[in-house]
Amino acid sequence: MNTLKVEAHPLAQDVKFSESELIVSLVDGRVILVPISWFPSLSNGTKQQLSNWELLGEGDGIHWPDLDEDLSVKGLLLGVH
Repeated sequence: MNTLKVEAHPLAQDVKFSESELIVSLVDGRVILVPISWFPSLSNGTKQQLSNWELLGEGDGIHWPDLDEDLSVKGLLLGVH
């Protein structure tokens, strides 16, 4: 029997956007989709500003330097906004 290993400490590896969603891919294969409207600074950002992101730590969080916005992966999974 195969079991799926879910990371106890989830880490981001990639970030994308749709017209209405923030899409975060995790190293364990999960994908988090949240409404971009939850984060006013992101929803008001340009495509160029949104594409300029960097991972914090080993992927514990995401930082947008042009928007001065930081989000934690754990917070996204808990629905914090």
